[in-house]
Amino acid sequence: MRIAIVGPTYPYKGGGAQHTTELAHRLRDRGHDVVIESWRAQYPSFLYPGQQTIDSPEGEPYPDTRRDLDWRRPDGWVACGRRLRTADLVVLAVLSPVQVPAYLGILYGLHRRARVVASRREARVVALCHNVLPHESKPYDRPLMKALLRRVDGVLAHSEQQAGLARGLAATPVRVAALAPHLPVRGARERPGGEPHRRLLFFGIVRPYKGLDLLLEALAQVPDVRLTVAGEFWGGLEETRALVNRLGLADRVEIRPGYVPAEDVPGLFAGADALVLPYRSATASQNVWLGHEHGVPVIATRVGALPDNVRDGVDGLLVEPGSAGALAEAIKRFYEPGTPQRLRAGVAPVDPEPHWAVYLDTLLAAPES
Repeated sequence: MRIAIVGPTYPYKGGGAQHTTELAHRLRDRGHDVVIESWRAQYPSFLYPGQQTIDSPEGEPYPDTRRDLDWRRPDGWVACGRRLRTADLVVLAVLSPVQVPAYLGILYGLHRRARVVASRREARVVALCHNVLPHESKPYDRPLMKALLRRVDGVLAHSEQQAGLARGLAATPVRVAALAPHLPVRGARERPGGEPHRRLLFFGIVRPYKGLDLLLEALAQVPDVRLTVAGEFWGGLEETRALVNRLGLADRVEIRPGYVPAEDVPGLFAGADALVLPYRSATASQNVWLGHEHGVPVIATRVGALPDNVRDGVDGLLVEPGSAGALAEAIKRFYEPGTPQRLRAGVAPVDPEPHWAVYLDTLLAAPES
C-alpha cells in the first residue's frame, strides 16, 4: 500500500514528531511504501512559544521525507494534496486545530481532480488525532476541527474520551487505539535498590493543565523532599518562581527551563526517585513509559490514559486530580520506609511491540466503523 503521512518529523522535536517518525518506520517495516510530508514552518511563533526545532534527532530520521509545508503558503498546501493523489492512504497527524487550514488545503488539492475523473479511486484519508480538542481551548478550535473531521474518511483517536469528542463534531467513523510507545531509549534501565535520593522529577513542557503549581503546593507539605522541574515553560516561568519563593521552597526546587536534549535525559531520571505527573487533565502521554523505561516509578493523577499505564502500588502511585493535599499524601506514602525500593523493583522495561501491533492494525483498518 502507498501511504503518505502528513505531520511533523525531525528537525521538529517532541512527542508528535517522534510519533510521526516511528509510525513511518513501522509501516515501512510491514512492507508498505511510505512517505512523510512534513513542515519547514509549522506554526507562527506566537502560537507556539517554545523551541520548535532541534539540531540532533531524537531517534532515527525517516529517509523518505519531504519538508515543504509552510503555514504561510496556501499554494504549497494545495500542491501537497496534488502530490498525494497517487497514495492509497493519507494520514493527517493532527496536533492542533491551527493545522486545520493547511489540511483543508491539502484535501482540496487531493480531491479536486478526482471529482472530475470519476473513475479514479480516491485515497482514503484518516485524521490521526493526538488531541481532538486542545487542553486549553480557544473559540476557533471546535469549528476548525468540525470542518476537518467532516471532510476525512475516518478518525483515529487515542482514547474513548477523545473518540467521544470526535463523534460529537462529525458523523465520520472513529476508531480508537491507545498511543503506542515512541521512546528514544530501548531496553531495561539499571534499577539500583539503594537509599532514595529524596528528589522528585517534573519533566516536559510546562503548561497550566499539567498541574506544576499543585505539585509545588504539595511539596510544601512534605519536608525533606526536593524537586527538579525540567522543561520548556509556555509562559508562567516568573509566576512559578514567585510561587516557589512564596511557599518557602527556594532551597528545595531546582528549575531548569528550556528544552532538555536527549543526551541529558538519562541523568535527570537517574537522580530522581519518581517522576510526578500531577496533571489536571490528559489524553495520552508518553511520560509514564519514559519514566518506566529509565527504571523510575511514577506518581500520577487519575486522568486520561495515565491510570492505564501506572499499576497503583506496583510501579507507581495514583492520586485523584486537582488536589494538592491528596498529592502531598501520595508523596508521603511514596517515602514510607522501603516503598521507593519496592516500587522501583516493580518497574518493568517497556515492550513497544504489542502496542504497535494493535495501533497499526487499527490505523490500517480505518475508516471502517
